[in-house]
Amino acid sequence: MPGPVRWFAQHQPVTSIVTTIRDLYAEQPVGNDGWIAIAWCVGLLLVAYALAMSTYRRKIA
Repeated sequence: MPGPVRWFAQHQPVTSIVTTIRDLYAEQPVGNDGWIAIAWCVGLLLVAYALAMSTYRRKIA
């Protein structure tokens, strides 16, 4: 597996998000998984925003 794909497979966002949601529903302490889930969501949001803005600017120009 190529390096970036291997890194993403080892640190995928789905695991921490699902664990956080499961802990919240079970009223268990969330721990570090909550911060990791928030960081992944914010990071993915920023990447999606940057890609959307570049596409939008390219379509208008």
